[in-house]
Amino acid sequence: MRKRLLSLLMAALMALGCLTACGGAAEDPLVVGYAPFSSKFSPFFSETAYDQDAQAMTQVALLGNDRQGAIIYNGIEGETINYNGTDYTYYGPANVVVTENADGTVYYDIELRDDIKFSDGKKMTIDDVIFSMYVLCDPTYDGSSTLFAQPIEGMEEYRAGMDARWSLIFADGNEGYKATDYYTEAQYNNFWKAFEQAGEAFAQEIVDYCKAYGATTVSEAAALWGYEGLKADATAADFFDAIVAAKGYDLSDEGINYETAGTAITSYITTACNELDSSLVSGVQTGESADSITGIQKIDDYNMRVVMTKVDATAIYQLGVSIAPMHYYGDEKLYDYDNNQFGFTKGDLSSVRAKTTKPMGAGPYKFVKFENGVITYEANKHYYLGEPKTKYVNFLETQEADKLNGITTGTIDITDPSFNKDAVAAIQKANGGELNGSVITVSTVDNLGYGYLGMNANVMSVAGDPDSDASKNLRKAFGTIFSVYRDVAIDTYYGEMASVINYPISNTSWAAPQATDDGYKLAFSTDVNGKDIFTSTMTDDEKYAAALEAALGYFEAAGYTVENGKLTAAPEGAALEYELLIPGDGIGDHPSFMICTLAKDALAKIGMKLIVTDLTNSSDLWTALEAETCAMWAAAWGATIDPDMYQIYHPEGGSNYMYAINDDELTQLIMDARATTDQTYRKAMYKACLDIIIDWAVEIPVYQRQNAITFSTERVKMDTVTPDITTFYGWMAEIQNLELN
Repeated sequence: MRKRLLSLLMAALMALGCLTACGGAAEDPLVVGYAPFSSKFSPFFSETAYDQDAQAMTQVALLGNDRQGAIIYNGIEGETINYNGTDYTYYGPANVVVTENADGTVYYDIELRDDIKFSDGKKMTIDDVIFSMYVLCDPTYDGSSTLFAQPIEGMEEYRAGMDARWSLIFADGNEGYKATDYYTEAQYNNFWKAFEQAGEAFAQEIVDYCKAYGATTVSEAAALWGYEGLKADATAADFFDAIVAAKGYDLSDEGINYETAGTAITSYITTACNELDSSLVSGVQTGESADSITGIQKIDDYNMRVVMTKVDATAIYQLGVSIAPMHYYGDEKLYDYDNNQFGFTKGDLSSVRAKTTKPMGAGPYKFVKFENGVITYEANKHYYLGEPKTKYVNFLETQEADKLNGITTGTIDITDPSFNKDAVAAIQKANGGELNGSVITVSTVDNLGYGYLGMNANVMSVAGDPDSDASKNLRKAFGTIFSVYRDVAIDTYYGEMASVINYPISNTSWAAPQATDDGYKLAFSTDVNGKDIFTSTMTDDEKYAAALEAALGYFEAAGYTVENGKLTAAPEGAALEYELLIPGDGIGDHPSFMICTLAKDALAKIGMKLIVTDLTNSSDLWTALEAETCAMWAAAWGATIDPDMYQIYHPEGGSNYMYAINDDELTQLIMDARATTDQTYRKAMYKACLDIIIDWAVEIPVYQRQNAITFSTERVKMDTVTPDITTFYGWMAEIQNLELN
């Protein structure tokens, strides 16, 4: 989903009297402040980051990673890896051996520990792993995992010839029931009732989000979302009707789901279908289909092999599934590996969906209940890494504005406030001037993502040829001006909470170039002749002047007519005026806003008009990007542990339309990097990819911001908190060791 939205912030802070009652015991609970939950606490179907954390407390993943995001291959014996000068030993539930074969196939041989128990005391075996994988690979599975998309032998044959009944009904349309072998008239009618209910819930989530930004009615919320003209007493159902009228019956991220405020429309549909008529979410056989996935192979009770048809560097991360207990989420009577039964009837995940709100697993804590905005957990005495030292934990729904106040008043022990200058000032005030002190301790990590300025190569081109030197020079002219103002803008907006980056990749990635690497360069710091624009002795004003002169040189090389230091005519297909869209809520509240305004003033001096449009409705930006009419914009990318570049930069990637970059060398490098697991080789290939992206000048890297976790120094024993917290190894990674004072 391409909307860049803040987390929902509508929950009310619980009264202090409820906090102590929620633990249900004399021992004080550890209280963690969270944004609102969506109650999908399932290892299979959780969507929001908060729901995922909530269920992760109860789960164990097959494979884990270290502080730098690298997979732990020998979890049973443990692997000792140095980080920041300290050796840390990582344990996990399994070992995995990866073998690349001469025929191109890859074996993942997995050995499971034989002493792990679920929180109810029942032993975990490889059958639980296989059950979990089959759930994620079922033809009707619609959660966020993409294990089914990996090149596992036999996957396509297993998923072929079956679809969810509701999906077949939807594909046939709502023009009236017609006789079919796949569903009855009653099922047809029930689906469209469920669709309406799902749509209303989908729209209501948008309304609730908009109410945090001043909307008081559905009509006002719809207007904020770009749907003006709804009647004053419009309902959420009316709002959804307007969305359908605009997007049609298209459930993709380009269609209805483009409007999401967090939860996918398909998630609402499956929930509504399951509640109204569970047969709607069951699978229907429509053709030939294999009875099993030949690449998922049981060896014995604690060993299995996964066979993939080709090397895919991202596959190892997908194999790190949560090991869910089959006896809880499935049916042991329906498990017979030799006869192709895997704990549930293929195409029927009703038993799994039924446990969505109450998770169970082998993780450090047992889920007790969720009520009145509080999730209550109790320590799992069977946890394989040791029973947690803090018996009770509460996850408390908390408004953003109340997170830091909760720490200082003693109602919250740990939370994740938005980390900006105001937050830093509040923390320092509480601590008597220090960021870390007697009241609050702060742990900061780089956010898994980065901010950027983008340009569409098709729109920003000369003579309709986005790959030409002239087109690249046009974009480099703007890139040179934008880049020189990054330092002052990011320092003003974030202070020490963010840093300027020079490559379009998050600093959290192992593939991110470092200043000490050979070939490392400041972004857009050379002129059209390849000479350095700046010197180490230049003042800021001298740098700005040098950048403007270099930009003029790029414009001239792009084919612009230059007279007396000003642009007087544009080449074919180019212009003397361009618009940049930035979602600053109409008040300039965006990290890159100062960059854009300073660039606007500078470019005006040489005859280029830059129109900076500050959007009050961020959805307008994504609409323009989707229409491929947006010349320039400001936004941020989220990232994953593995820096696969396919989605954004490959011509067939789902987000490639934003930059419209189409470079044969880049395309081949992306595919080559996917086809090897040699990280050193991959890093070199990704560096080459980044150099090509910079050369195309479709993306100006801007900032790497930080996230913060705050702890009550008074309540939490800080020497028991997970040490050296990183982006990939959070405070919960070793929660079993955490104690309260």
